[in-house]
Amino acid sequence: MLNSLQGEVLAEISRNGLVESLHSGHLVMLNADGSIFLAKGSIDLPIYPRSSVKAIQASGMARSGLRLSSEQWALVCASHSGSQRHLEVVRSILSDAGLDESYLRNIKDKPLGEKDRLAWGEREPESITQNCSGKHAGMLATCAVNGWDLESYLSPEHPLQIAIRTELEEMAGEKVSRTTADGCGAPLFAISTLGLARAFRNLTISSDPLHQEIVKSCRANPDLVAGEGRLTTRLMRVIPGLFMKEGAEAVEVLTLEDGRTLVFKISDGSGRAFGPIVQAALAQWGVQTPDESIKIYGGGAVVGSIEALL
Repeated sequence: MLNSLQGEVLAEISRNGLVESLHSGHLVMLNADGSIFLAKGSIDLPIYPRSSVKAIQASGMARSGLRLSSEQWALVCASHSGSQRHLEVVRSILSDAGLDESYLRNIKDKPLGEKDRLAWGEREPESITQNCSGKHAGMLATCAVNGWDLESYLSPEHPLQIAIRTELEEMAGEKVSRTTADGCGAPLFAISTLGLARAFRNLTISSDPLHQEIVKSCRANPDLVAGEGRLTTRLMRVIPGLFMKEGAEAVEVLTLEDGRTLVFKISDGSGRAFGPIVQAALAQWGVQTPDESIKIYGGGAVVGSIEALL
């Protein structure tokens, strides 16, 4: 069972020709027609998609009547860095629903982005600066639209969370196998790596105006979906039609406009090989990316690298 959970090696770290470390996991690449282009590891085992699933959660909110601007949708789908612009958009979601920050029930944290955290300084953590505050603002706004209870919106049995779970199951084509709480406090639903890939392929190629609006909003606002200097924002800015979203414990989701989809989960929870894996996967589809290679240094000189093994 341990080998199944670990999956297959997706990246290796070498130093002077000797492999020093390995990152194993589960990876699937879907063709535009939904067939499997490449699979590694145990793609049918359940995983927690963490924040990579936010666009599906947003779809459940839209299905429940939430209507937002393009920038606001991007923030609902974001794990934002906590810049002033990010916080302004989060506040606008709440304000438009007649709410304020006091209604947020996500955990308190300082900004996720390195520069933004430094700028925050010694001030106490707040819910709005935690990277999931956009999603929580969207959840609260959905409750306000429907007259649902605002205090208990994080309960898995709340009408909002039932709607989100239903949306995920329909998009993934499989049932949720387990429910827990995400780091921010929102319900988290386990599905397989393959199910997650199918859900995002379906989201990308959907003719449903609600789905189209969410994906287009993210593509139009890559700086809001993540933040300056981060892989998601960098690649979405330069690759036409790319949607991309990372999740904690090393989960990555990526789709192209025609429905080609990449999803992987690194078993040890480390995201340091994300860039090389994404670059190698996209290269197999003939998609050029900026150089995301990672060099290993010793004594100030390059002595090795992180290489994807696809």
